[in-house]
Amino acid sequence: MNKSSFYLGELFELLLQVLTNVMSLNQNHVFWEDNINLYKVMRTKCVSSNRVDMLNCFVHKLGRGHRDKVQQFIAITGASEKVALQALKASDWNLEGAFDLFYSHPQFKSFTDSRHLEELYKRYKGRIVLITSYLENPYADMILADGITLLCNDLQVDPQDIVMLVVSWHMKAATMCEFSKQEFIGGLQALGIDTLEKFCERIPFMRSELKDEQKFREIYNFAFAWAKEKGQKSLALDTAIGMWQLLFAEKHWPLVEHWCQFLQARHNKAISRDTWSQLLEFARTVEPSLSNYDAEGAWPYLIDEFVEYLQENGVMQNDQTTDWSLKR
Repeated sequence: MNKSSFYLGELFELLLQVLTNVMSLNQNHVFWEDNINLYKVMRTKCVSSNRVDMLNCFVHKLGRGHRDKVQQFIAITGASEKVALQALKASDWNLEGAFDLFYSHPQFKSFTDSRHLEELYKRYKGRIVLITSYLENPYADMILADGITLLCNDLQVDPQDIVMLVVSWHMKAATMCEFSKQEFIGGLQALGIDTLEKFCERIPFMRSELKDEQKFREIYNFAFAWAKEKGQKSLALDTAIGMWQLLFAEKHWPLVEHWCQFLQARHNKAISRDTWSQLLEFARTVEPSLSNYDAEGAWPYLIDEFVEYLQENGVMQNDQTTDWSLKR
């Protein structure tokens, strides 16, 4: 690259200053204003082109490992080369760190096209026949079960796949199997998605978020309100059991099936938010063998009864580990 090209922007700034000074001495303002506008256009095009050349030169000078990471980042996020470089450099070339940075900081995301978002929304929103008013049908703008099934088919994801819970978490969906227009479009904008192709590309990243301790906790806590019936304070037992089996399969908690059997045999009632939240702490902090269980701890009575149930039935999990126990 010619070294003088780095000063192209400064050269155009100088030419513009000269033209402006000449204009102040000449009464033919229209002529000089036209020339100034022409130079502004030339400067924008040339400097922009120069930056692209510089960027390409920089990418070519990267080592093979770094170039591979740039390509992987672009393939997963759909971001531009410039954004990929910014995110990777900011995360010290850690690919997972760059993904987190990209999705958690709006300035790193590519802009979404509102027309494409509207097209996606219309594809999945059900057609309401003989309904003309939102007041007549509060679901008029909703993507419902049929639309979500179509979305899953397009994404080649099973509707029961836990990644759909992660999708709902990103969309801040209020209810299971429903997306309002605001939730759907707002969630996709936050993810930098405006095409089905980009949506498919984000699925591996969203699946990987379950491995993040803090994000898993947020998704777990989100699932309680998302899965319960509207207007109810507690979560129906059958629904809670299904959600626990789905969520704890990610952490390989060996006591989850015993917990579900205990609830069906001894409890058979809806689950409170406190029990829901505390079970995660129990699974995360108490060894499957119960060796570090504190009977004097402030656990909900249902968890204390569960421990008694395990002891009565001689259930011990001495040889099994969880994702949490491996980190202790």
